[in-house]
Amino acid sequence: MFGVDVGGTFTDVVAVRDGQISVTKVPSSRTDPAAPVVEGARRLGVAGSTTFNHASTMGLNAVIERRLPKIAYVTTDGFRDVLDRGNVHKPLDAQTDPAWRRSFGDANRPLVPRYLRRGVKERIKADGTILIPLDEDHARSQLEVLRRCNVEGVAICTINGYVNAEHEVRLRELVHEELGAHVPVSISSETSPLAKEYARASTTVIDVFMKLLFTDYSDKLNRDLRELGFDGELNFADCAATLLPWQEALDKPFRIVFAGPAAGTISSARLGEAIGERNLLCADVGGTSTDVSLIVDGKPFIQNTFELEHDLIINALSTEVSSVGAGGGSLVTVSPSGGIQVGPGSAGAEPGPACYGRGGTIPAVTDACLLMGILDGETFAGGEMKLDRLAAETAFAALDTPVTFEARVRSAYQLAVAHMAEEVLNVAVRHGVDIRDFALMSYGAAGPMLLPAVLDLLPLKSAVIPPYPGLFSALGLLSTDQVFYDSRSAYVTLSPDSANEIAAVFDEMEQHLRTRVGEVADGLTVRRSFDGRLVGQSWETPFIEIPDGEITSTSIERIVEAFHDAYEKRNGNRFAQIPVEGVTYGVELVVPSDKVEYVRAEAEAAFAAEPERLITLDYVAEGPVQAREYLRDRLSVGATLEGPAVIREDLSTTYILPGQRATIGRCAEITIERSGH
Repeated sequence: MFGVDVGGTFTDVVAVRDGQISVTKVPSSRTDPAAPVVEGARRLGVAGSTTFNHASTMGLNAVIERRLPKIAYVTTDGFRDVLDRGNVHKPLDAQTDPAWRRSFGDANRPLVPRYLRRGVKERIKADGTILIPLDEDHARSQLEVLRRCNVEGVAICTINGYVNAEHEVRLRELVHEELGAHVPVSISSETSPLAKEYARASTTVIDVFMKLLFTDYSDKLNRDLRELGFDGELNFADCAATLLPWQEALDKPFRIVFAGPAAGTISSARLGEAIGERNLLCADVGGTSTDVSLIVDGKPFIQNTFELEHDLIINALSTEVSSVGAGGGSLVTVSPSGGIQVGPGSAGAEPGPACYGRGGTIPAVTDACLLMGILDGETFAGGEMKLDRLAAETAFAALDTPVTFEARVRSAYQLAVAHMAEEVLNVAVRHGVDIRDFALMSYGAAGPMLLPAVLDLLPLKSAVIPPYPGLFSALGLLSTDQVFYDSRSAYVTLSPDSANEIAAVFDEMEQHLRTRVGEVADGLTVRRSFDGRLVGQSWETPFIEIPDGEITSTSIERIVEAFHDAYEKRNGNRFAQIPVEGVTYGVELVVPSDKVEYVRAEAEAAFAAEPERLITLDYVAEGPVQAREYLRDRLSVGATLEGPAVIREDLSTTYILPGQRATIGRCAEITIERSGH
């Protein structure tokens, strides 16, 4: 089995064969994004493998950086500026800023410029009846404008199109007649047949972009893997890290725009189950950001929408992930007051931190870790890359600040850790959990060298460093199932009288999914859920599970009770006296996949590990500090280490602070606790 996580900087490849895990890391490529994936597969020997599971942030990065093809947006006349307005929500830190503009608005960097957003004369009412018939002559005149503009794809989203798709379907036919059958078209009634026009519109626009970005990429990837001898199943992971056959994923590719962080959460849940840690705060530290998620009683929080940027909403099931602009590549700069600040800017892969020797002149957190002695410039990335200590020193010395050199380096490390700790605490507080009951799963290549320091700032139970922390998200792709999903919207108050209407919605979706899956569908697990709200609310509580069995007037009472239970769990309040309204209904058909298994070694009595050597850490205190250095592959179950200590492995480094103790567990995980706990 192969798992591949394609990031903006590196492509992580994991192979599991006969219970043995092999890993490699390949620099990602913007010009030929499939090449690093194929190279990683070649290195680890993909021939004869049964499964190749793929996750990528390629779509997300293209949207954020606006490296996008030219597409058009067609909607009901008078509504083309829905994409500019969004939900008209400002972030908290911009509430009093009159100059703030949303990142995708016309005054900033629109996804679809206004001249490519065209209105056509038509209108469907909320009940699905036609108020104004589609004016085909007017539609053709608008499409002629788009033809002259050489658009590469078209997104169609009419008002109330999710209730009656007649006009959207006909508009798609007209697009193919006027612009050509080769032009990709997404219509909202198929892409995201849900209420609320803005979220439906933005999802449909992203779907067209992903069709243009992923279609040729997927074809080339599949072809190149077959040429290497791969004859198994190629799957793409979606935003909740569940899997879809690659051709199925391309039917609605907006679902695969953002998969890597979700895979890390799934991987954390899998390892947590194996080591007996069912309550986890998960932190994935990359080069640019730290992604934080929450697992309670072994299950991550799932949401029905998420944002690519503020207010840029996607209607897709996704693992709830919060991000902060602090990572290994976060830039260290000088604030207006002359102090040191870290992030949110990043050195990226090019030029990277100053110590990479690729022309970077602004110091990054990685430069600070090198100067402190946490990183070894000679063995970085398994020795494939040498770090330039002099370049890091020069970058820090060039900062225009009265702060001493020693304080600059120390502050860079401490501020990065503080940003991460703040986001971990924010996630815990939002969900009302007591962090004293939670372990911090620390992964990403930079996670083990930064996150153990969070234990000195927050009263967490422990920090857990998983095996292969730099490729842990890719490993999560081998810990999940294939899931086929469909959803529909209908505003219905849940009562005994509405049972038949709700049952009909679910039956239609389930039958549709079984037809898509084919004969394999017999005997598969079916999961039903709905997004509901208290009558009068304008927002929904997502993913309320519906018990198995027929939906009847009797079972409706249990469904309402399940809503109130989930609402209380998420929000800390219960309003059982207020009726519940169903908004969106979803069905999942789960196809079990082979998964990576964590083999638990025999328990051993604790013993003190012998270090490889003593090293000197600078800038961690007022003077030099002696620390023990270990190699992770030489540490066995039961070994204990007292901080300060550094554990090195090919693709990551773990830093154990003074006053902390680390223990090697039965699944090769490293558990770090404060001494005396």
